[in-house]
Amino acid sequence: MVLPRIVLPKLLLKPVGRAIKDFGMIKEGDKILLAVSGGKDSLSLFHLLRHFQRHAPIHFDLGVVTIDPQVEGFEPLALTSFFKKFDTPYFFEEFPILEQAKESMKGDSYCSFCARIKRGLMYKVARLEGYNVLALGQHLDDLSESLMMSMCHNGKIQTMKAHYINDAQDLRVIRPMVYVRERQLADFAATENLPVIADSCPACFTMPTERDHFKQLLLTEEKRTTNLYKNLLSAMRPMLDEVND
Repeated sequence: MVLPRIVLPKLLLKPVGRAIKDFGMIKEGDKILLAVSGGKDSLSLFHLLRHFQRHAPIHFDLGVVTIDPQVEGFEPLALTSFFKKFDTPYFFEEFPILEQAKESMKGDSYCSFCARIKRGLMYKVARLEGYNVLALGQHLDDLSESLMMSMCHNGKIQTMKAHYINDAQDLRVIRPMVYVRERQLADFAATENLPVIADSCPACFTMPTERDHFKQLLLTEEKRTTNLYKNLLSAMRPMLDEVND
């Protein structure tokens, strides 16, 4: 089978390669399970990791997992045929997250509740299938928004980590795109016509989210302060690594 030709820009390859090196994310013999929602970020990371799998001086395996939250409008079936083209192990888990949230969620945002449920299901798949690393597709914009939300709502200076070990101490979690801007991923996904699932979390689009509020706030401020995200990354840098501290 002839694989689709994907042209990865240096604007993505260089920061992802640097993050992998800076935080020691990938080690010889790792089995990496990539969480793919169907959005532009995780689909882009799939191609980036495949590139490093072919060109890195170490060997690692790559598999993919999708969690179907069983909400109306989320149609991930196209992903199955997509990953077959690349001969990539693909795992699919279904769970009625929105219905569970209606029953169990108390004093929390839907997005936070959903993230915890999805993470637990990803851990389950990784353990069952023998993967020791879970790769997630958050980028610099996500980290910056999390920092603002934490400071403003919780009074804490914290954000997502680039590399950490889970509570059970049996899986490492990596975010190779912590140096990458969201708009760069959007451009890449559009240029390469990636099979992005529109509104890959429809429930979030029907519920006002604090994350979107801070996203717009930061993007507005960036128009005044062009180095805003570079400065935020410098401020967050000491918080990003747990494994190599």
